[in-house]
Amino acid sequence: MVEGTIEECIDKLDAFMETLNKFPEPVLALAMRVHVTALLRALLEAQTLTEAQVRDYLSELTSDVFA
Repeated sequence: MVEGTIEECIDKLDAFMETLNKFPEPVLALAMRVHVTALLRALLEAQTLTEAQVRDYLSELTSDVFA
């Protein structure tokens, strides 16, 4: 069973990101990229997500960035 909600997770991530204000935004973006990459690989290896789902996620992310 999954505990918590997406909103709660976003709130906690937002609060944590505020503690990292000493780092320039490009550094934070690259560090987050490393973590998202590791998370997606772990989800693929655990067969929690399929390659198609990861591709869809990345496509949606790209669309969100350039919207």
